[in-house]
Amino acid sequence: QVQLVESGGGLVQAGGSLRLSCVASTRTFSSYRMGWFRQAPRKEREFVATINRSGGTTYYTDSVKGRFTISRDNAKNTVYLQMNSLKLEDTAVYYCAADRGYGLGLSQSEYDFWGQGTQVTVSS
Repeated sequence: QVQLVESGGGLVQAGGSLRLSCVASTRTFSSYRMGWFRQAPRKEREFVATINRSGGTTYYTDSVKGRFTISRDNAKNTVYLQMNSLKLEDTAVYYCAADRGYGLGLSQSEYDFWGQGTQVTVSS
């Protein structure tokens, strides 16, 4: 069992930045693909970004490309989501997730472990 704990959420004005962190309680962090998902009010949870085991390959949903950056530090068991130029529509609970499989990591169903989420609220 892998426990994931997100942090870094909060209230920010539109155009601002936040960096989310997710720490994993496992000795084999580098064996997991990691992803970030989000769920806005009254909407389904959606894919945001994913990063492979080495950190060399990333994918993003179109709405965050050029604004968000996913990265990982395997020595610290941590995955990050740097969010710049935040928009009102980025308001959501953000979840990190860990995937033991070898797919692209674009679907929620691929992920085996989930964090509790951290709230990001973007104000005008």
